[in-house]
Amino acid sequence: MSIAPLSDNARAELTQAAAKKGRSLWEDARRRLLRNRAAVVSMIILAVMLVISVLGMLFWPNDFQEIYRDRVGIAPQWEHWHWFGTDEQGRDMVARVMAGFLVSLSIGVVATVLSLVIGVTWGAIAGYAGGRVDQIMMRIVDIIYSLPYVFLVILLLAVTQDLTTGRPLTKLLIVFAAIGGVQWLTMSRIVRGQTLSLRRKEFVEAAEAAGATGGQIIRRHIMPNVLGPVVVYMTLTIPVVILAESFLSFIGLGAQEPLTSLGRLIKIGSDNMETQWWTLIFPALTMMTTLMCFNFIGDGLRDAIDPKDR
Repeated sequence: MSIAPLSDNARAELTQAAAKKGRSLWEDARRRLLRNRAAVVSMIILAVMLVISVLGMLFWPNDFQEIYRDRVGIAPQWEHWHWFGTDEQGRDMVARVMAGFLVSLSIGVVATVLSLVIGVTWGAIAGYAGGRVDQIMMRIVDIIYSLPYVFLVILLLAVTQDLTTGRPLTKLLIVFAAIGGVQWLTMSRIVRGQTLSLRRKEFVEAAEAAGATGGQIIRRHIMPNVLGPVVVYMTLTIPVVILAESFLSFIGLGAQEPLTSLGRLIKIGSDNMETQWWTLIFPALTMMTTLMCFNFIGDGLRDAIDPKDR
């Protein structure tokens, strides 16, 4: 009895199925992410904004701190490269928006990485240890959660007032620590929940039977398996941190001169919006674009990593 040869379409389908089966979870997630147009376009936009800001800080003819006494509050124009106009002190708005974008993005990334390190470690230890250790650690999280982060920022700035006086960079680092010291709480809860579901899996029990210590199991088995939700939450945390810093700058607790941020620029622009609308519009558009891009990227990662959507 002869077997009919496979057609070209059937052979192509089998090859595609075999290739798909051989791909890892992360490879499959990467392919799914790249098929998400909104996420890809958002990554390109953020990359372009970052490159323009970095190169602009190096080569733009106007410095973001330089004051032009004869060009106070001028509208956007091509002359002197004041494409976004100048503010109430005569500083170039293009340079200040680029500097504000870099500062806000740095705050978002640094505070998010801080919350990632603390939250993943705390949640993994609490979830794996269980029992009384878990209860004590999560009650600490609940207590800190009940405190408004604005109160924590004010408390930290009051305690470190002698260190931050006349040192805007040090004050900015305190803001990093304050925001990151609150954002890790949600991260720890997410990781704890994932760890509880992984604690009694076969590969964890096999590692315990092989004599692996708790720290080795957390590092080698727990953390790699909770990385998917953590990465998604991290991309969604960055815009939350940027908004938090913007609020702090809006009420005068964030970035201070000579540094600036998008939140501080929006605060200054809102005070002068009736006579100098451009000082509000351009920082607000930059922040809106940044937040939208991060949210689209986070949604794309969630859809790419979610096993239910595979």
